[in-house]
Amino acid sequence: MRIFLLTAALFTFASTSHAADPIIGNWKTEVGTTAAIEPCGGGYCIVLRTGKHKGEQIGTFKGSGSSYSGKITDPDAKKTYDGKMTVSGNSIKMSGCVMRVFCQSQTWSRL
Repeated sequence: MRIFLLTAALFTFASTSHAADPIIGNWKTEVGTTAAIEPCGGGYCIVLRTGKHKGEQIGTFKGSGSSYSGKITDPDAKKTYDGKMTVSGNSIKMSGCVMRVFCQSQTWSRL
């Protein structure tokens, strides 16, 4: 019985770890800094891990699979925009928009 419980527990842990959302992890931004995307508050937070804004949270997103939406902050301008992220393999295409008309985008790569 003990072996069965241990095997079941290990299988459950392995299944859970492989089911992690593809957005979670460390990403290299276009300016070369590292941004960590981690679960927080029912969604995901983006925190800069390197660079002059190290430790600052610059985004909050919700979604799953390959599509996410939320808010992204330009750490230099201190302005927050509506944002979208799309995960494709080892890259994220991120866009931030003002009034859904004036948009800028970046592509980040997984570290």
